[in-house]
Amino acid sequence: MPQDKPLILTEEGEILKMYPRPPILTSFETSWDGITFGYMCQPAYQVPEVCTPRWHGINIFTHGSRIINVDRKLDGRCQCDAVVGGDIVITPVNVGQAATWDAQGDFILLGIEPDLFARAIDEAAEPEKVQLVPHFATPDPLVYQIGLAIKNILENDPLGSRLYVETMVNALSVHLMQHYSTQKPKLKEYPNGLPRHKLQQVIDYINAHLEEDLSLNKLAGLIQMSPHYFCQLFKQSTGVTPHQYVIRRRVERAKELLVKGEMAIVEIARQVGFASQSHLNFHTKRLLGVTPRLFNKIA
Repeated sequence: MPQDKPLILTEEGEILKMYPRPPILTSFETSWDGITFGYMCQPAYQVPEVCTPRWHGINIFTHGSRIINVDRKLDGRCQCDAVVGGDIVITPVNVGQAATWDAQGDFILLGIEPDLFARAIDEAAEPEKVQLVPHFATPDPLVYQIGLAIKNILENDPLGSRLYVETMVNALSVHLMQHYSTQKPKLKEYPNGLPRHKLQQVIDYINAHLEEDLSLNKLAGLIQMSPHYFCQLFKQSTGVTPHQYVIRRRVERAKELLVKGEMAIVEIARQVGFASQSHLNFHTKRLLGVTPRLFNKIA
């Protein structure tokens, strides 16, 4: 690793170009706010030291129980990591990382913008005061499962993934603050859920914008609340997460349109916010126990 200074990356996708193989999956065509994602499989290789002022970086290794030996430089320190699937590496903004590894493996690169990260709990938080600590390879089952969940939704429903992914990244940010930051946050408990008028404000907005790729930050911002507490209180009030509530409302709206029998199923899917007819089919079957075609027959 002969460089004296790390390469500074400021554009989405620059790090992926440093690998010999193109990524298998990226978030570049999505509308995710403040989040970038890449999944790849790479042979033994060496990546020079890089850093970025734009994202906190989370490497999530997914290659199973096989050990891959990695000589890693992180924040000026060097260490040989024996990496297995489920391990993560944390590289905060403006921290350099370089790596050389000895065998092929697949992994996820997840970037979170500091503003989004800092305001997961407190919408007024200043990003420079919420600092992550660099970590060499360490096992973290929760981060691993969140990484796989994001990969799965990106593979299966990239156009309708925004609310789900932002919810996952919010939960991830809170977890990282609790376990890998310079100061552990104090989480408050609100046992009574959202005030009725605020809940109704959010529900009215969801119903008026079902066809859109709804954003967690937008929904939380409607009632001047951080995404973390919004998710917590919304679930206390409704029994489901915001993402689950939106899926249920889309299915209910689709059912109403299907019973009228005035539109094709594929058109109804688009009108209620599903990325495709197959997604409408899946969620209608899951929630109602029948396919959309049954409602067409009733009509």
